[in-house]
Amino acid sequence: MYDNLISLGITNPKQIDRYSLRQEASNDILKIYFRKEKGEFFAKSVKFKYPRQRKTILANPGAEKSYKEVHEISPNLRYVIEELDQICQGEKIEVDIKQKILADLRHLEQVVTHKIAEIEADLEKLTHKDK
Repeated sequence: MYDNLISLGITNPKQIDRYSLRQEASNDILKIYFRKEKGEFFAKSVKFKYPRQRKTILANPGAEKSYKEVHEISPNLRYVIEELDQICQGEKIEVDIKQKILADLRHLEQVVTHKIAEIEADLEKLTHKDK
């Protein structure tokens, strides 16, 4: 399923926690962080260096044709990032749903607590009227 990550030597892509991408000179540096195991102080990570792809493009399509050189992300790196986004964003959505459910439960708890207090207050009023 994650062919590009597996081709990098990542045997268990589901253990990926997050990644970072930065540009350094004419290279892109991809760093992949894995989930910490119990007892570890730091998460394991691996680093990959991708040379930026150089292209010559037409800068001025008018009468005087001039060209300029541009550097862009490697197509291989683009495929790896797509797979990383699938893994990392899927987990983020899952965490967001969990947070929403917890927030809803807390809200429900408050509503029920307030309603119980209101009913108890009404009962207290009734017992004072009877005396």
